[in-house]
Amino acid sequence: MGENLRRSLARRFDEELRFFKGWIDKPRAVGSIIPTSSVTARKMATVVNPDSGLPVLELGPGTGVITKAILETGLAPSNLWCIEYSQDFVEHLRRDYPGVNIVQGDAFNLDETLDDQRDMTFDSIVSGVPLLNFPVPQRVAYVEDLLDRIPVGRPIVQLTYGPKSPVPPGMGNYTVEHFDFIIRNLPPTQLWIYRRPKAS
Repeated sequence: MGENLRRSLARRFDEELRFFKGWIDKPRAVGSIIPTSSVTARKMATVVNPDSGLPVLELGPGTGVITKAILETGLAPSNLWCIEYSQDFVEHLRRDYPGVNIVQGDAFNLDETLDDQRDMTFDSIVSGVPLLNFPVPQRVAYVEDLLDRIPVGRPIVQLTYGPKSPVPPGMGNYTVEHFDFIIRNLPPTQLWIYRRPKAS
């Protein structure tokens, strides 16, 4: 086995162990016992427009698999804001992604979490928050709040392990679009996109 492959496997094992520990400590805050696959991460990152001039918001980055994919779009690290609830994950992210704005806080209370940056407008939002762990009205309020932080028509992409959109259609001023079903993720993952509809 080559040295590069050995290091890659060791890093992957370390990420999975950290993720499993996070799930044991706070199962409501971590949606799966292992990190998101790189296939899922790359697909989610395709919604980002690195040339928009606006920052991107990532919610629930965990070990940083999706963070890495977002940066690979060409987005400058200083233009990426990541909100993570777990202190352990925050420390890991700050080590691995210097230059990225890593903030410890609650994605359901962004005004307080972002503090002085609460009025910032983002290009798009990438969410790995385990919404199925929360009641439907809280999920709807979550999406409505996020949509107020991006231009009309720009997307929020959300992953979920359930068969349906975790934020049901028809309960607010947003559209729901099925984006992808990724089998090469454990467990298989559904991706959904939410947008604020443009005025007709």
